[in-house]
Amino acid sequence: MTPDETREGLARLYGALARRDGDTMAALYAPSARFEDPVFRLEGDDIGRMWKGLLHRARDFEVSYTIVDAGAGTGIVQVSARYLFGGRRPVLNLIRSTTQWKDGRIVEHRDEFDFARWASQAMGLTGKLLGRFEWFHRAVARKAAKGLGLPPKF
Repeated sequence: MTPDETREGLARLYGALARRDGDTMAALYAPSARFEDPVFRLEGDDIGRMWKGLLHRARDFEVSYTIVDAGAGTGIVQVSARYLFGGRRPVLNLIRSTTQWKDGRIVEHRDEFDFARWASQAMGLTGKLLGRFEWFHRAVARKAAKGLGLPPKF
């Protein structure tokens, strides 16, 4: 893919995220794609199921993004996602997203964010006190995967 094609793909992906269009997002992933972030580690169709489930549940959801780099089949995007976690706790999640593309579809997608910061916002005092512990991180990841009917990361 050319850098322009990569930039166009990134704009489609994150434009769909901003519109809460999980179907469009799911269609942008190759059948053998892999996705990883601090909560999920998924492959194939599970990636689309994750986006659809998360977007369906999201309340007061807003996304802004900046394409930092669009190369020949690789892209880096800074994402700011604002939403109410559990319908009541305001969260601002700052994400660095790295993707690899082949034939117009995503084959690798990795999102990085500060899990402890996220947990503090999403879960209040409990998240603030426990968010830096790996056992808590694993428990949250398992619960999130179970809630969306996805395989656990841990």
